[in-house]
Amino acid sequence: MRPSVALLGFVLGSAAAISFALAGVAVVFTVLRSEYPRLDSELPALLGSLAIFGMLTGVAGAAFYGQIRRAAWRWPAHGALLIGLAFAAWSYWPR
Repeated sequence: MRPSVALLGFVLGSAAAISFALAGVAVVFTVLRSEYPRLDSELPALLGSLAIFGMLTGVAGAAFYGQIRRAAWRWPAHGALLIGLAFAAWSYWPR
């Protein structure tokens, strides 16, 4: 296995795990909204995070698949992944 495939697999697995966890929390928040009204204020930020990491998971999956298949479009996919990682880091960097 090529080292780049392993690295892309780590990124894909991490992004997918975060997306899955955020989706689970979003389901719980949606179910409990009627009992705990304070969750309404947290839901928009949670859905925003889910959108960011869902997008990152999709881009990482495309880059991973392109690298495995040695597709001609793998380099733009890698570029999109770097942009997605930079955006996620910028979104959560302490200010």
